[in-house]
Amino acid sequence: MSETVQVAADKAQAPDPNRWKALTFIALAQLMVVLDATIVNIALPSAQQDLGISDGNRQWVITAYALAFGGLLLFGGRIADIWGRKRTFVTGLIGFAGASALGGAATNEAMLLGSRALQGAFGALLAPAALSLLAVMFTDSKERAKAFGIYGAIAGGGGAVGLILGGFLTEYLDWRWTFFVNIPFAVVAAAGAYFVIREPAGRNRSPLDIPGVVLSTVGLVSLVYGFTRAESEGWGDSMTIGLFVASAVLLAAFVLVESKVKAPLLPLRVITERNRGGVYLSLGLAIIAMFGLFLFLTYYLQIVKGYSPVKTGFAFLPMIAGMIAGSTQIGARLMNRLPARLLMGPGFLVAAAGMLLLTQMEIGSSYAALLLPAMLLLGLGMGTAFMPAMSLATLGVEPRDSGVASAMVNTSQQVGGAIGTALLNTIAASATTAYVKDHIAGATTQPQQQLVQLQAQVHGYTNAIWFAVGILVVAAGIAFTFINAGSPDATAAAGSLEGTEDDLKVPVIAH
Repeated sequence: MSETVQVAADKAQAPDPNRWKALTFIALAQLMVVLDATIVNIALPSAQQDLGISDGNRQWVITAYALAFGGLLLFGGRIADIWGRKRTFVTGLIGFAGASALGGAATNEAMLLGSRALQGAFGALLAPAALSLLAVMFTDSKERAKAFGIYGAIAGGGGAVGLILGGFLTEYLDWRWTFFVNIPFAVVAAAGAYFVIREPAGRNRSPLDIPGVVLSTVGLVSLVYGFTRAESEGWGDSMTIGLFVASAVLLAAFVLVESKVKAPLLPLRVITERNRGGVYLSLGLAIIAMFGLFLFLTYYLQIVKGYSPVKTGFAFLPMIAGMIAGSTQIGARLMNRLPARLLMGPGFLVAAAGMLLLTQMEIGSSYAALLLPAMLLLGLGMGTAFMPAMSLATLGVEPRDSGVASAMVNTSQQVGGAIGTALLNTIAASATTAYVKDHIAGATTQPQQQLVQLQAQVHGYTNAIWFAVGILVVAAGIAFTFINAGSPDATAAAGSLEGTEDDLKVPVIAH
């Protein structure tokens, strides 16, 4: 009997002969998801004008996607464990294609926002499933490192592809093609995955934590909607306050439920460990600052400076180049020699310095003299900080928690992006309104009034960017004080003395 069990175990652990083909389709799906996070930014001004979306609601085109994605990632990871990784991955791709078709065909604001939320929900199914598939298919340490390296490179470069492709599609075709372009990506990846990927062994048969799913998702929706409503109704509005209170109660109840149930959606041991908690918190704050900035710079370049969508896409390239350089040339080279806090803290401060430059933005500001160096500093700082953060977030985690720890990295990024877009847009809109109120009386001609409107917009952007600078400084402070792990080499050496053989086989997933 034991011999039969051993043969079955050996068969289950044998490498999938099609694993490298499978990586192609998994990477294609990852490119689609990452691309979609930036491609719509470039198309947003055109979509807003075409569908008559108000300034107060425009950020929901970004926020609906980010919130659904971030709020449901933990749930998506659990579904993949229970239902099967391959089945969840293919279902997520098909659903994402359908949601993209709905977005491209949108005839009004509600239809567009609904499609974005659906995209986020199906993205939350396929992203954790993709990571799980890679982790179980590539069991050899050298192969696994190569596979995750390719996956990570696509994740990093997908943002640049999205900005440029979004510009070309918006300018030469129509903003709707920024949605339709997902369909061939999803269909090819789903078909390839269905025929190539062999369902890996090992499912989690624990019951699904339904109360945890409901409490976490509704709590996060209340939080972001509270920030969004504050823009139009004010911070003292009774419903705005009620949303913040409801969010606090729901998320507190979520923590309580997770501490009591046998199979929690998010085991609290994952986030209460000092270093991982510090990574999630500082990373989430940094993303809050970055997502708001993407929105403001897109509008500044297109509306204030008059850039075309394609030119806007290329204008963001220095930031992407800085991120790649900071990640591969600084972070990757030093992360095994220095403690993570000595890369993350300075990295966030360098990004804050770039953000500080942007507070000097005016209508006539030079791209080469102001925006270019600011973007390079932002990219370098963020790239340097992100590399060790991703590694530390899953370093030394228990085998049973490796998936959820990886999902938490994505969750902190997506929720941070949703909050950042809503919060900073609220601050910018309030400052813009106040500026117009104070200066419009002195503008007697139409050109003067138009100038005041543009000055008000830039004033709103720079006000919000000051808050982003402060948020990045706080993120650096958290990295310096919360995170106390040594260099990965030292940490791994210490862990090898205590860890079991099974512990050492757990892949470190960086995303």
